[in-house]
Amino acid sequence: MQGKLNQTVQIPNPANVEQFVIIAFDGNDADALARRLAARPDHLQNVGLLKAKGQFTEGGAMLDNAGNMIGSVMIVSFPSRGALDDWLQSDPYVTGKVWERTEIRPYRSATV
Repeated sequence: MQGKLNQTVQIPNPANVEQFVIIAFDGNDADALARRLAARPDHLQNVGLLKAKGQFTEGGAMLDNAGNMIGSVMIVSFPSRGALDDWLQSDPYVTGKVWERTEIRPYRSATV
């Protein structure tokens, strides 16, 4: 993804969406950090599109004890697990082989 994408903002109806937590682990080979840094701008742009549509709740990098990025955690909303899987297949952290392994779980936000 280069440049800005023009898309209509569609806020999902909470009754028709499911929440998920994505826990993704980067590879641990010598080139893992370089792949992450190369894909990061496009990944953040892709997540920004989710945020504009009201589908991104929270997320960020997981860190090791030294403060190095080793993976990601995201809380997102999609109409179905299949829709989430489709989105993941196009994300630069997947296509760029940054994430080596992902765990996806249903999630429910607490109202406090």
